[in-house]
Amino acid sequence: MRIALFGDIHANLEALNTVLEDGEQQGVTDWVCTGDVVGYNANPSECLEIVRGMDIPIVKGNHDEDASGSHSLENMNPIAAEALDWTRQHLSDEQREWLRKLRMVRQVQDFTVVHSTLDQPQSWNYVTNKFDAMSNFNYQFTNLCFHGHTHVPRVFVRGARVKEVAAESVVIEENLKYFINIGSVGQPRDGDWRACYAIYDLETKTVSFRRLEYDIGTSQQKIIDAKLPESLASRLLEGR
Repeated sequence: MRIALFGDIHANLEALNTVLEDGEQQGVTDWVCTGDVVGYNANPSECLEIVRGMDIPIVKGNHDEDASGSHSLENMNPIAAEALDWTRQHLSDEQREWLRKLRMVRQVQDFTVVHSTLDQPQSWNYVTNKFDAMSNFNYQFTNLCFHGHTHVPRVFVRGARVKEVAAESVVIEENLKYFINIGSVGQPRDGDWRACYAIYDLETKTVSFRRLEYDIGTSQQKIIDAKLPESLASRLLEGR
């Protein structure tokens, strides 16, 4: 069994389609989504319908929650708030209800999935270093947990101490715990603009990361045509 972990799609249809096509070529048998299907980019409805149609395990991201609600966005980053307000207008009530009902945490096979952290998933805290990861490990009851939220692929490992290892190919050892950020499909923020996702091979107990070029020009033009903030288009190519 080869399971693809993907998330932070953020309404980037071109990146999503590229990842799905690559997964098929890589022999992926199952898919799991770490949330944030919508937000920032210009195809929220289309991306939502693709993911929903896959009928796969998925957890709620903060943009999924904000897009599905009617609460004020005034305390958010102005650019993110403008994009979310636009997203709300381009989703149906039924689509927003689907987002609203998504669970915060799920266990799939022998691993756990959350968008942000296990200690306070509803607070949308960011894990950017090993000290952030320490709190999460105290609430992690499987040896492997996948998450997203920061848009940066990272691998934290807890043995005698917590350390970060390269987000490349990781062999999962049973006596250790792993908290793995699978990066972002639609808006990477590690300086690499290519779409990112991970594949967990249950037979070899290996997690490998994939980086893929996609039609970024089309994604950028859609943002401009939708009259979303143009900075959202430029940041795609910057990988920030």
